[in-house]
Amino acid sequence: MLTVYSDDHQLHRGKFELSDGELLPCFERPERADFVLESVRRASLGDIMEPDKFGLDPVRRIHSARFIEFLQEAWDLWATEGRDCDALPLNWAVRGMRQVEPEHIDGKLSYFSFDAGTPITSGTWRAVTSAANVALTGAAKLLGGEGCVFSLCRPPGHHASTDVYGGYCYLNNAAIAAQYLLDQDASKVAILDVDYHHGNGTQSIFYGRDDVLFVSIHGDPDQEYPYFLGRSDETGEGAGKGYNVNFPLRWQSSAKAWFDALEKGCGLIDDYAPDYVVISLGLDTYIEDPISEFRLTTEDYLKMGARIAKLGVPMLFVLEGGYAVDAIGTNAANVLIAASRGID
Repeated sequence: MLTVYSDDHQLHRGKFELSDGELLPCFERPERADFVLESVRRASLGDIMEPDKFGLDPVRRIHSARFIEFLQEAWDLWATEGRDCDALPLNWAVRGMRQVEPEHIDGKLSYFSFDAGTPITSGTWRAVTSAANVALTGAAKLLGGEGCVFSLCRPPGHHASTDVYGGYCYLNNAAIAAQYLLDQDASKVAILDVDYHHGNGTQSIFYGRDDVLFVSIHGDPDQEYPYFLGRSDETGEGAGKGYNVNFPLRWQSSAKAWFDALEKGCGLIDDYAPDYVVISLGLDTYIEDPISEFRLTTEDYLKMGARIAKLGVPMLFVLEGGYAVDAIGTNAANVLIAASRGID
């Protein structure tokens, strides 16, 4: 299995996030990717390569031009105010307020975000564009004949929608890769999101389309972040009706319940018969993850990878969440080891 990775992720190093009413050190930190890379090397999964550069055109296929421009300029606008701390939003344009982008950076941060846990730092723009290149390089390698590729992306991406960031996500790496596959070769792509948190950004991007099947297994939004998308009755609209499938699970759901949902989701993907599958690989379903309420063990990730491999089509794994840092590397490697064996 080929792995694509860039050290540029180190440039995004947030200091604090607002969680449980407190400013806490960020759960999403560089060590996450470092431990995953170390485990990939230790497992001798295959070659590790730097990403190619694709420019912003593939990113513009998913994200609005103004949103991309904002991410490019946000830190400079923040720093111009004499601030060198992380840039975090102040308030949001909720019900009853107008959706108009303000002039001042504090208002812009609020306009383009949906939470206070996703800091912008001096290195964020370079890190997120590099992560998009990591995902795009993985997609390009599938197009070149690879059967299974791991894009070790950081920051993650699945909470980012067309013009909104949040949930530690700025550019939607999985969506960018899926669109690239469609633009270059594919007629249909499936995205399987196994992160503990619902991929609200990915859902919203493809909600009205039938060329992408989105399947997500995640914490029930009645209990869990991001709360406002991810229910089972959200099945798509227009041409996309029936091509969005959510499996929300309650806190403390068993591994059996999770794998029952995976089996149903994989069955739907089989029926859809995509040319490629993109897996949003979140490892925060782990029993010891600090911001998860699921029960998967390290051994369960071998089982996960083996089942996904049975889909039998070229697949791209894109790293998303997972915040039990000491275990994330082993858990990621277990998925990839089992998946690569199944593909071979």
